[in-house]
Amino acid sequence: MNFISLIYGLFLLSVVGMYWSARSPSLRLWILLIVSLVFYASLQIQYVPLLVAIALINFYLGQAIGDNAAPVQQATDRSVSNKNAHLSLAFWNHQRQRLLWLGIILNVVLLLGFKYIPFLLTSIATSLNLPVAQQGADWVSANLIAPLGISFFTFECIAYLVDVYRGAPPAGQMLKFTAYKLFFAKLISGPITRYHHFAAQLKELQFPTLGWVVEGLWLIASGAIKKALLADNLAKVVNLIFGSGNLERAGSADLWLATFAYGLQLYLDFSGYVDIARGTAILLGFNLPENFNFPYFSTSIADFWRRWHMTLGDWLRNYLYFPLGGSRQGLARTCLNLLIIMLIAGIWHGAAWGYVVWGVLHGVALVVHRLTEAVSKKFKLAKYWWSSLIGVVVAWLLTQSMVFTSWIFFRLPDLKQSGWVIQHLWNQRSDIQFAQKIYGEGIGLERPQLALLLALLMVSMGVVYTLQRGLKLQLNWHLKLLLVPLCLYMVWLLAPQGALPYIYFDF
Repeated sequence: MNFISLIYGLFLLSVVGMYWSARSPSLRLWILLIVSLVFYASLQIQYVPLLVAIALINFYLGQAIGDNAAPVQQATDRSVSNKNAHLSLAFWNHQRQRLLWLGIILNVVLLLGFKYIPFLLTSIATSLNLPVAQQGADWVSANLIAPLGISFFTFECIAYLVDVYRGAPPAGQMLKFTAYKLFFAKLISGPITRYHHFAAQLKELQFPTLGWVVEGLWLIASGAIKKALLADNLAKVVNLIFGSGNLERAGSADLWLATFAYGLQLYLDFSGYVDIARGTAILLGFNLPENFNFPYFSTSIADFWRRWHMTLGDWLRNYLYFPLGGSRQGLARTCLNLLIIMLIAGIWHGAAWGYVVWGVLHGVALVVHRLTEAVSKKFKLAKYWWSSLIGVVVAWLLTQSMVFTSWIFFRLPDLKQSGWVIQHLWNQRSDIQFAQKIYGEGIGLERPQLALLLALLMVSMGVVYTLQRGLKLQLNWHLKLLLVPLCLYMVWLLAPQGALPYIYFDF
């Protein structure tokens, strides 16, 4: 069941009708859970029992960690001179740590087992020249497909267990926890949502006001525009130039156009999904966290990661960066921590060396930014330069050049292909028949026309950014209500035939 389809529209209408017709909060949760299972079954019915089992395991682990927190609190409240209190405190802390690590290991093993076994076996086969390992990798790849959304699912589970270990109350009702974990709007590609944020909204759940209903519909309509009308058309350009058989025939100008188009495609594809997810949640009375804040207008790589995939960035900071020491243990340790978390971010996105390189590049960029900040604090001239208009423009150009260039490894995780592209970004002429085949027959636009359209798209995003973030202007709900059917009609009329899957479904 695709988000942008008539079937999903009918599904959502029926879900909203049944959900708000139920007066009992528990009945609403049952409806939410059942329709979420139906939604996932329409995509991968074979993994429904697995996801339910994972949710139940994490529910009981969270309860066990929470139950062990009570004796810890009792021991803490006793007199510090009481030896038994210290022994009890140490024992129960040890128990809670063991349960936490058990939960983390189970979730990580699950993720590794489904996503990374072929990659690990292939790497072993290549490095040690073991044909048996390669045969095993081929068999696993052919017979084991990773469940959709497994990365987001496991990250949410780990976050829940850590939050409970840190003192947050565990979920008291299995129904409430499973409804949260399997909530269909965010199940496949997020945004990564914490349980306690979701549970807090359940306590105050009420039918959304007219303004919020319109906002939900507007998010769905604008998300459909981003995905079906813009991202899927950009995908045609990217797939043609970066596709097998065409890549080696492309010139430097073509490679740059494809790289820029892919950066825009990825953003519009994923942010379009999140818009539809958030709009769907609003119609059911929930407010999911935002995931993007105009990341392509950030002027540093640190700012980029505060604006891009914000819930993943928040997860990395709270559950990796801070436990590793954050920036509290000196500049050298800070730089090492940044490299570690970005390496993990790269590996999380996919089982290929290209994702590893992408993560390392972003880690190095964050280190360079942190060192530049340290130098700027000591020299007033450097601080003045980066705060000047020219300095801001240069910082933006440097940041986005790094971001877009690193997307090459994201789109082409095979290092042979991505390495070829990097080596030929300059002074490479295209094949004589390449332009006619790609631009004339495939896209229907010449190179300058395509470049102009991409530039206009970026300018349009800049205008929206200026209006919304600079001037704090927003469309009122009356105008949004008028634009919703127009947007949906444009998608139906102009979107390419055959909807493409969301890019982040693979992650």
